[in-house]
Amino acid sequence: MVLHESIQFIFFLAKAAVLVAAILITIAGIVAIAVKSKAKESAKIKIKSLNEYYQELTEQLQAKIFSKEAIKQLKKKKKDKKKTKDLLHHKPNTFILNFNGDLRATQVQALREEITAILMIAKPQDTVLVKVESAGGVVYGYGLAASELKRIKDRSIPLIVSVDKIAASGGYMMACVADRIIAAPFAVIGSIGVVAQLPNFHRLLQKHEIDFEQVTAGQYKRTLTLFGKNTEQDRQKVQEEVNEAHHLFKEFIKQNRPQIDMDQVATGEHWFAARAMQFNLVDELMTSDDYLIKQSETTHLYEICLQKRKKLWDKLSDKTTSLVKATLDSALI
Repeated sequence: MVLHESIQFIFFLAKAAVLVAAILITIAGIVAIAVKSKAKESAKIKIKSLNEYYQELTEQLQAKIFSKEAIKQLKKKKKDKKKTKDLLHHKPNTFILNFNGDLRATQVQALREEITAILMIAKPQDTVLVKVESAGGVVYGYGLAASELKRIKDRSIPLIVSVDKIAASGGYMMACVADRIIAAPFAVIGSIGVVAQLPNFHRLLQKHEIDFEQVTAGQYKRTLTLFGKNTEQDRQKVQEEVNEAHHLFKEFIKQNRPQIDMDQVATGEHWFAARAMQFNLVDELMTSDDYLIKQSETTHLYEICLQKRKKLWDKLSDKTTSLVKATLDSALI
């Protein structure tokens, strides 16, 4: 009796959640329509000169440490030195991009637009540095991110990837495209493997005499499932798909870094960069800061970032959509 009442209460909560979700979806729809009629989401490329940034830091420290006369002498020497350099040659450019990846590689949309902007003006004598920080995620997301980086190489523009913290799995798929990979000594590198996992609630539903119905067309439209009974055939099919993804992953890395012994590194393991360098996964141990400060002496450094600006109603719409998703997720759980 108690169990029956509990199940009824669960169904009541589920119905209430669905009702709330329906109301929120309606509100979100109204907001979206209102917003579309007024203004579209806009984006703006933000460009920051790191040369100027480093110069400001230097001048701030000099102002605290040196006398006014010493500062005047330093400024005069730098001015004369700058004139001489400008007469001798024109500095090339280094464009810096930041990619902080999540499981769904959601930043890839910004990455593709940033790369497009750079390719409109970059020349072969310029360089692109991409600071990658990612532990990987979905294959299609990181596959696209790696393909976007390949656009730079296809234009014969040198590409460098720096890793300060982690470039593993999909993160390393991106990094391997580069002409050169630099990494901080304790950055995590590798994890050349593929994983697929999900919980299964079939026995829990069965215990409470709850049926799960699923209708499909196509033998493998659905294999492993959250609520149905999984079979050995389902597991075997998913294993084949995982193996295929792993094979393509290894082939992609081999094409871009032929110096790697794939049998040695494609085990799913990861290493600190100091160790990964021995496996040819990394070319040089260095932080991105050290690299950029050194480059600032001979190149113009420009950090490129796509900034999306949203109206108030856009933000409210996003909040409502997130709330709807959270409500639906809680109902399914």
